[in-house]
Amino acid sequence: MGKDMNLKSFGTRMTPMLLFLCFSTLCVLLPQTQAIWIELPNSGPKCISEEIHSNVVVLGDYFLFSDNTQPDHLTVAATVTSPYGNTLHHTDNTTHGQFAFTTAETGTYLACFTLGGNKPANATNLILDWKIGISTKDWDSVAKKEKIEGVELEIRKLEDSVEVIHAFLDYLKEKEESMHEASEKTNAKVAHYTFVSLGVCILVGALQVWHLKRFFQKKKLI
Repeated sequence: MGKDMNLKSFGTRMTPMLLFLCFSTLCVLLPQTQAIWIELPNSGPKCISEEIHSNVVVLGDYFLFSDNTQPDHLTVAATVTSPYGNTLHHTDNTTHGQFAFTTAETGTYLACFTLGGNKPANATNLILDWKIGISTKDWDSVAKKEKIEGVELEIRKLEDSVEVIHAFLDYLKEKEESMHEASEKTNAKVAHYTFVSLGVCILVGALQVWHLKRFFQKKKLI
């Protein structure tokens, strides 16, 4: 009886600890949402990239910030493209903007910003708030709509986080398999070219020996 009570007590103490460890792991694995401070040069674009898999919601909010020039005198051209070069967002001569899309392709998405208008002597800063995946979800609206709060809401967040991590792990697994397949094909081609090169070297060596032998025979040296 005493052992059963001790085991039960131990399990009760371990449950919060396991939840804490799981939550800590999720916090480490999931990308943190924060604004990106970008310094725009006076000439040419400044680009940032993010590798995202398909069927992921992406939200972006950007605006110019400068201490030396009035915001009305500054503009920026923004372009967001997919891994295959499709334009997902484009604006010209603006001081702030937003973009939103759901990824249809897996790969590197590129956001480029080019400064326009009355360019200052010093570099101008742009603040970009780029949210991806679960970070785009409005949990306040979800809680009001489904009438959940407290622990239930936190569990719902953890469930969505687990789904995101699972999808990301599947993506990494597929990428690893494709890289392994490409590596095997490359190794097979290298081995094929090696054998061909070795055969050519042996053939050339045999022809040289045959030519030298005929040359020496003609000169009656052998």
